[in-house]
Amino acid sequence: MLGPVAFTAPWLLLALAALPILWILLRAVPPAPIRRRFPGVALLLGLKDDDTVTDRTPWWLLLLRMLAVAAVIVGLAGPVLNPRAQGEQAQTGPLLIVLDASWASARDWPAQSALLDDMLAEAGRNARPVAILRLTDPQPAAFRAAENWRSRLSGLVPQAWPATPAMMERALAALPEGDFETRWMSDGLARETRAALLAELETRGPVTVYESPAPILALAPAEIEDGAVRLTAQRARTGAARDITVEAHGRDPQGLPRLLATLPLRFDADATTATGDLSLPAELRARLTRFEIMGQNTAGAVALTDDSLKRREVALIAGRENREGLELLSPLHYLEQALIPSADLLDGALMDVLPANPDVIVLADVATLSAAEQDALLDWMDQGGLLLRFAGSRLAASDVSRSDESPLLPVRLRAGGRTVGGAMSWGEPKTLAPFDDDSPFAGLPVPDDVTVSAQVMAQPDPTLADRVIAQLTDGTPLVTRKRVGAGQVVLFHVTANAEWSTLPLSGLFVQMLERLAVSSAVALPDMAELQGTTWQPAQVLDGFGKLRDAGTLPGIAGERLITDALGPDLQPGLYDGPDRRFALNVTRAETTLAPAAWPARVPVMGLARAPETPLGGWLLALSMLLLMGDIVASLALSGRLWPARAAALILAALILPVPDSAQAQQDIDKELAAASEVVLAHVLTGNPRLDDTARAGLSGLSETLFFRTSVEPAAPIGVDLETDDLALYPLLYWPVTPDQPIPSHEAYARLNAYLRTGGMILFDTRDANVAGFGASSPNGQMLQRLARPLDIPPLEPIPEDHVLTRTFYLLQDFPGRHSGRPVWVEAAPPDAEQVEGMPFRNLNDNVTPVVIGGNDWAAAWAMDERGNALFPVGRGYAGERQREMAFRFGVNLVMHVLTGNYKSDQVHVPALLDRLGQ
Repeated sequence: MLGPVAFTAPWLLLALAALPILWILLRAVPPAPIRRRFPGVALLLGLKDDDTVTDRTPWWLLLLRMLAVAAVIVGLAGPVLNPRAQGEQAQTGPLLIVLDASWASARDWPAQSALLDDMLAEAGRNARPVAILRLTDPQPAAFRAAENWRSRLSGLVPQAWPATPAMMERALAALPEGDFETRWMSDGLARETRAALLAELETRGPVTVYESPAPILALAPAEIEDGAVRLTAQRARTGAARDITVEAHGRDPQGLPRLLATLPLRFDADATTATGDLSLPAELRARLTRFEIMGQNTAGAVALTDDSLKRREVALIAGRENREGLELLSPLHYLEQALIPSADLLDGALMDVLPANPDVIVLADVATLSAAEQDALLDWMDQGGLLLRFAGSRLAASDVSRSDESPLLPVRLRAGGRTVGGAMSWGEPKTLAPFDDDSPFAGLPVPDDVTVSAQVMAQPDPTLADRVIAQLTDGTPLVTRKRVGAGQVVLFHVTANAEWSTLPLSGLFVQMLERLAVSSAVALPDMAELQGTTWQPAQVLDGFGKLRDAGTLPGIAGERLITDALGPDLQPGLYDGPDRRFALNVTRAETTLAPAAWPARVPVMGLARAPETPLGGWLLALSMLLLMGDIVASLALSGRLWPARAAALILAALILPVPDSAQAQQDIDKELAAASEVVLAHVLTGNPRLDDTARAGLSGLSETLFFRTSVEPAAPIGVDLETDDLALYPLLYWPVTPDQPIPSHEAYARLNAYLRTGGMILFDTRDANVAGFGASSPNGQMLQRLARPLDIPPLEPIPEDHVLTRTFYLLQDFPGRHSGRPVWVEAAPPDAEQVEGMPFRNLNDNVTPVVIGGNDWAAAWAMDERGNALFPVGRGYAGERQREMAFRFGVNLVMHVLTGNYKSDQVHVPALLDRLGQ
């Protein structure tokens, strides 16, 4: 191997050693003349011959012949540019491909998939059996034909968790028997659990590691610091300073997903972390759903939010005004100190704060409420509000909830007992009893210094035992609770200040408020709080950082959220607990990223593999040209180069190389096929995987049209906007990616002419339109840039009476791989009116020139040669139903392109009314 060039038959290069001998032989021809005396030569003296021939071959002609011979020798030796690695070429036995397939692999998964497909194609040509082992989901590795694996590539996706030690042990046990070559596609992160597996693989054969040099970024869970959201990003390798942007996503008041804010972060030189604070109003922060690093499509670059960021609004209302100079005796002083760090406090009269719909209303020693106030509180609690009440002298002296239980108190109260307000008193203060297992305070330690000297007593009642959630050591209730609609009312039988107990002076007071969800616990729940609870997954993250419905995943024991590692049974995502939502992120606060360090003996290669290029044919062609040059030179030196012969030689030299004839013929065949049959086309984006998906999607749609309609499309074609004639294609499918090139001005001129003459372009951002039409997501920004030079009319979401809803099938939704997002078409004329008795308006007869959406229709349509779907859509029957609706939308779209607004004609009204059931 010489640099980037290797030889398939290097032994032939030994023939180059014979070139000096050939030089000597050529220099000796023609042989020197034999000298003989001949008297008649004297007659030739003085004559001059115009044609002379040298007695030796010129040096430049010898060099030309030597180069021709050398080109033949080197060409026959089989030179190859950018050959496969030497270890790859030498192996011909079984091949094991190991995939880390973690969230870190998602950053360049298309490159890994392309490399994996290339490896499988090469193994298929060499008849090598292949096994694939995913470390994030280890299954017994069985050797199969390479083509068998190639058909399953679409199902190989990165998971949202790294390989755990338990998974590594399963991977060791899953290794096939015998010796084999191993190619390991690493995610680039260091893991101690790799060592044992690597050592075992090295005993079976050579190991080559493939790893991308692209940086790995991760985002830690958001935290609240001094009223702001603190975000911390990490990178695995140190390096030069780098700026990144963190996006804050949430929902607008209408419940639609939106980009709410951005925060720039900067990695200093040689730093691995970048930290910044994001200040948002409480109302906006309550709508946050996730943070993510812009441009990083991995689960590790996403930080989901839960109730820890949602500062609750708490209204504090006391039964008496604070006494000047005695702040510590204020009924609200200790409550304010406990809630200020984690809640937004509201002041004012009860009827003034209720329209603000606070999460919690605290009534400190408030006894009597008007009928209007009671009704308003009951309505508020029915909607999920928490009413927290504290006792005091006013409540103890009142007649509230004596004979009949008040709807705003959890129990009936006993009258009398103490001289001050009628409360009971003891000789010695009482302490708190340990909390029961079914109490919301279960697991909290009870300090010995918390004592109670007075309280309001609960009347004995059959329901009293079920409503007590905290009690004293003598069994008297301290805290009681009752459900009211979707909300609840809780009564502390002591005051909110230190008059009746030392509870407000202790840290237990703050913990009890947190357990009651009065304030949001910024820190993660502790083990005691999670013990014995069950958390149901609501949404889970995939390896690319996209949230999807958890479906039928089972509930998780609360303690596992802290103790267990992520995996198939504990996926990152959002979990709903008894009284809060918990976000389980890929990256935790203690997570530290480190780059993978492989032993020096293990070769590490990049994911980009330059294609092998055989050079033998080019060298042999060069030798032929050199030999033709030798012939011309020899004829010229001998004086026999006639003009006719020279012209023939020059013509032969011009005819020999025809580099573009095959391509030109291919272009002609493509245009002939498009002109003779209906052909669906897709715009070539430069991304091979995306272009293959678009071709497979249009193939599946063409098959569906063939079997269901009278349209019989030919095989779909990828078009180059710079060179191809667009007028031959009725429909162009244009998938949008953030990095695809912008067409030239000439291409846009052809596109505008195409749209004006009846063509249609289906723009597909393939991102479920998460940021909304025209918003600032990467795909949305690229769509704006692509569409800006186009002559596009005003657009609107597809109305219910648009012809696309009935060109072949009656439709109201237009899903692809994603569903539920608006699809935009040309807006109806302002004067379009619905005729009385007609199910739709009298629209124009034009075909909408563009259709814009983000539902990834090609992935839903995509089929292989056997008609099997290449990409999953949804789950179970609902997913297949969604795929069917995607095919129906595709059929309607093509029929609309081919027939225009034919189904808007009034002649179809009776049939449509019958099908619509009207």
